[in-house]
Amino acid sequence: MTDTTDDIAEEISFQSFEDDCKLLGNLLNDVLQREAGCKFLEKLERVRILAQSACNTRTAGVVDAAELLEKQLASEISEMTLEEALTLARAFSHYLNLMGIAETHHRVRKARHIAPLSKSCDDIFHQLLRGGVSPEELYNTVCKQEVEIVLTAHPTQINRRTLQYKHLRISHLLDYNDRSDLTHEDREMLIEDLVREIMSIWQTDELRRHKPTPVDEARAGLNIVEQSMWKAIPHYLRRVSNALKKHTGRPLPLTCTPIKLGSWMGGDRDGNPNVTAKVTRDVSLLSRWMAVDLYVREVDSLRFELSMTRCSDDLAKLAHDILEEAETLAEELSDAHIQSSSRSQSKFRSQQSHSLPTQLPLGADLPSCTECNEAGDSHYPKLELPGTNKVSLSHQDGKGSTTRSPLKVKGHGSHAAPENGNGTSSNGLQSTVNAHGSTFTSSAILLQRKSFAESQIGRSSFRKLLEPSLPQLPGIAPYRIVLGDVKEKLMKTRQRLELLLEDLPCDYGSSDYYETTDQLLEPLLLCYHSLQSCGSGVLADGRLADLIRRVSTFGMVLMKLDLRQESVRHSEALDAITSYLDMGTYSEWDEEKRLEFLTRELKGKRPLVPPSIEVPPDVREVLDTFHVAAELGSDSLGAYVISMASNASDVLAVELLQKDARLAVCGELCRPCPGGTLRVVPLFETVKDLRSAGSVIRKLLSIDWYREHIIANHGGHQEVMVGYSDSGKDAGRFTAAWELYKAQEDVVAACNEFGIKITLFHGRGGSIGRGGGPTYLAIQSQPPGSVMGTLRSTEQGEMVQAKFGLPYTAVRQLEIYTTAVLLSTLRPPQPPREEKWRNLMEEISKISCQSYRSTVYENPEFLTYFHEATPQAELGFLNIGSRPTRRKSSTGIGHLRAIPWVFAWTQTRFVLPAWLGVGAGLKGVCEKGHKDELQAMYKEWPFFQSTIDLIEMVLGKADIPIAKHYDEVLVSKSRQKLGAELRSELLNTEKYVLVVSGHGKLSENNRILRRLIERRLPYLNPMNVLQVEILKRLRQDQDNNKLRDALLITINGIAAGMRNTG
Repeated sequence: MTDTTDDIAEEISFQSFEDDCKLLGNLLNDVLQREAGCKFLEKLERVRILAQSACNTRTAGVVDAAELLEKQLASEISEMTLEEALTLARAFSHYLNLMGIAETHHRVRKARHIAPLSKSCDDIFHQLLRGGVSPEELYNTVCKQEVEIVLTAHPTQINRRTLQYKHLRISHLLDYNDRSDLTHEDREMLIEDLVREIMSIWQTDELRRHKPTPVDEARAGLNIVEQSMWKAIPHYLRRVSNALKKHTGRPLPLTCTPIKLGSWMGGDRDGNPNVTAKVTRDVSLLSRWMAVDLYVREVDSLRFELSMTRCSDDLAKLAHDILEEAETLAEELSDAHIQSSSRSQSKFRSQQSHSLPTQLPLGADLPSCTECNEAGDSHYPKLELPGTNKVSLSHQDGKGSTTRSPLKVKGHGSHAAPENGNGTSSNGLQSTVNAHGSTFTSSAILLQRKSFAESQIGRSSFRKLLEPSLPQLPGIAPYRIVLGDVKEKLMKTRQRLELLLEDLPCDYGSSDYYETTDQLLEPLLLCYHSLQSCGSGVLADGRLADLIRRVSTFGMVLMKLDLRQESVRHSEALDAITSYLDMGTYSEWDEEKRLEFLTRELKGKRPLVPPSIEVPPDVREVLDTFHVAAELGSDSLGAYVISMASNASDVLAVELLQKDARLAVCGELCRPCPGGTLRVVPLFETVKDLRSAGSVIRKLLSIDWYREHIIANHGGHQEVMVGYSDSGKDAGRFTAAWELYKAQEDVVAACNEFGIKITLFHGRGGSIGRGGGPTYLAIQSQPPGSVMGTLRSTEQGEMVQAKFGLPYTAVRQLEIYTTAVLLSTLRPPQPPREEKWRNLMEEISKISCQSYRSTVYENPEFLTYFHEATPQAELGFLNIGSRPTRRKSSTGIGHLRAIPWVFAWTQTRFVLPAWLGVGAGLKGVCEKGHKDELQAMYKEWPFFQSTIDLIEMVLGKADIPIAKHYDEVLVSKSRQKLGAELRSELLNTEKYVLVVSGHGKLSENNRILRRLIERRLPYLNPMNVLQVEILKRLRQDQDNNKLRDALLITINGIAAGMRNTG
């Protein structure tokens, strides 16, 4: 369980943290007194005091007294009515969430007052220069760095988005409360606002009543970009640039982007039949639409700011050309449509109105540097994407034009057509809205086009004689002319995407809209260089530089979408194709025959799949996905990830299907496909596959066609993904960590042998059981040479909101990624000092794996014990993800996904997946006389130290008395012995972890984290006791929906208290 405080726990100021916890707790008590009554509040306080007393007594070492208090607590909770239990669960859940908000807020507050901040660019650049790195080497390494953070929709975010936003507002209010200039009246108003937010939270249903769709999940990811990353990226890049200028004398190049964002939301179809080819296309178009919409807002503010008239000759020429083109178009249209002179005058002025803002855009009055520190929400209304019926209004044109949502995405909801201030749509059309959302009929499209054409009509030739020529027009601001043209093209780009989402025709020529990032950057860079050349560099480096950096980072897509599919699905598709062509059955061929077939077809120029082929629906979906990938291309999509990859043929199969789809799409479009081919990335997950990863890459690169393809189309770069979740579930955390380390070493060596550069893609989960942990520690403990300026890593579920939900925390995380990768590149971590250390790791891993598998996979009682002792079976009712909890219908551990596996054990506070087997491995080696070597390994080998530290961190959050209570109440007598053995193994693991680390007690090297955990226990322990009681009742009355709701609320509360799910 990676606590979201783990990264920077030292940065918490405890006194101010306690003050805020007290404030929020008292306000929640006031709300509870109003909503639930005084008697309930007294009962709640009694439960809390009992739990606090039990914790204090156990901490003092008086175990017998603690057990009596714990039994009394369990007895009182068991006597509660269902209504009381439900209310108590909700109350403690909200207490824990409010405490989490206070923790996050104080991390931010403390970090603001530390200079230089640990692990910041300023700090690490200084360290590297002092360590002998030259300024030139530092500068070049930072500029060439390529890090991509990939946001995924893994179902671990348990809070509804509604509640997430309310929590954010409370965080903003706490930030406002820190101000020293507040009057007494200000503070009273602030308290009233906090009360309103807390009451609103109390009166909101905590539970999702329906499963989210993949588009819902993608929308959540886009919201993170809008609410936080959009502000954080330019702020982060300014930090990097300022630190570089301070230490090397040169700022970061304007278009340089050390970090970019990717996404799996809407592209990850591994085991999720709800992610279809259409979903992928719609999500990709939505992402492009949102990028354009955000750019429209920024350009609007920039137009107002850049009102100056002095500019470079190049910019003046461009502005003149734009006006000339507008006049020419107006004249051509006026020849076809004779209008009155007043009509012509107004139309010409409307053509130029984009250069003359008449109303201050929202937020244009604020300096761009305040964006990461503002206490309120976005200056602009929240973006409404398909699936809602709301329209967000934003004054963009001085006439109340709308910040529009794209049209209804079929099958995913609808929204109303956007309107301007006169009740018509922004292009002059009357909005047509029915009960099912807005639609365009063919006649409406014709009317729309006619209206647009009429709007272009300018002055008649007669009026032209009476008006001054363009160069004589007074008050023309060239930057506004150019940016007005940029905005006009952006709005046409946005409208085109709306039509594409509706599968409607669009008549725009390629010069009317933006397709690529370079097209949008060109006029912005021209404005920038013009300001610089005119001595207005201060202006250039403000809002304009921020916009250029955003465009360079987000491009036209915000986040490129990866596709992921299981390898067996590609084999099934090729089975269908080869069988149809009477070539045999592909899956029955051996590896060499497969490679021979695939290589031959890849070298050929003809398509493999006949257009008339009839295949089963599952195969058709695979082929349709490749067809969509060919249509969108690498401009919109990132990598194609093959899960459960085990052979070189798995990669070539995807290359062949991709090539075939691109040939087909080229034929349909009568032009080349957009962008290039997608990177094909094998994902090695199980221990067996990790062990063969290096040989698979060697086999691939030994194939002439593939090696030449990598060099020609991907810059000589091979990407390989390693999975932490399934390997941990397969063999235990310790063995998984060692196998992942060795696999990375082998893959790096394989690529080096062929002169190919390598990027490792880390599929980390949020919990330590799934490879999670503090970002900095994780990157710094990678094998030497595996992080050479490039890195991809997933951020999943609740960790996305925790790390990137607030602009300041997002900036901090981006900086940590940058500095950790920089250190690993310029000062790689130390390898094992001697071969003996590797041999000891092999021995620990072997014993650990045997111990883990003998319990989880070989003990016939374990599966039943797992279902009895945890709420695993009930987790499916949470509706937190669109994908099933199992890859297949089997009930065994093998086909259970890693997230519910870890999630269930986290709920019981036993956190078994993160430590099982570790104690046996360490004990076995220590008893052979190697204790001193292990302690030396801990001190000198970063990988081993981080592995032990993460396990120690988990053990500090485990709670044996709570886990024992689950067993005593829920597990049958015949299996309680197994639970006792596992608890004994946990104590054994604690003992040997402390022996190796040399610590006197758990979390000794992280006292702040230990205090934070202890602060939660008076609320967290009763939640566990309550969950046990509700599980007991629910298993006797499985159709009781109210009991089920109560259970789900306890799951929410425990996840909030552990600051982690799965």
